[in-house]
Amino acid sequence: QVQLVESGGGLVQPGGSLRLSCAATGITLSIYAMGWYRQAPGKQRESVAVIRSTGSTSYADSVKGRFTISRDNAKNMVYLQMNSLNPEDTAVYYCGAGSGTMLAPPYWGQGTQVTVSS
Repeated sequence: QVQLVESGGGLVQPGGSLRLSCAATGITLSIYAMGWYRQAPGKQRESVAVIRSTGSTSYADSVKGRFTISRDNAKNMVYLQMNSLNPEDTAVYYCGAGSGTMLAPPYWGQGTQVTVSS
């Protein structure tokens, strides 16, 4: 049974940082592409960052230069370092595992709330 569990969300002031973690069980993480996604109230879920099994990464324009996705295959973990957070980053953040375009990966976590507010 595949399980993805996110952690690390919380309340942070504008300009602050958070590091999200995604722990994967039931899959061999190294062969999957992994992605971080977010959904703000009243908005559709959007892709934030993707890291391929090769290690190559891609980011949404809105987070380029501020967010960094990384993976530790030995620990079956994926991370999202978020810096210079602003209120527009407030959302529930999800990790996903899959392949191909990663537009709709088959495996999802339950999400972790990130709130950026003063």
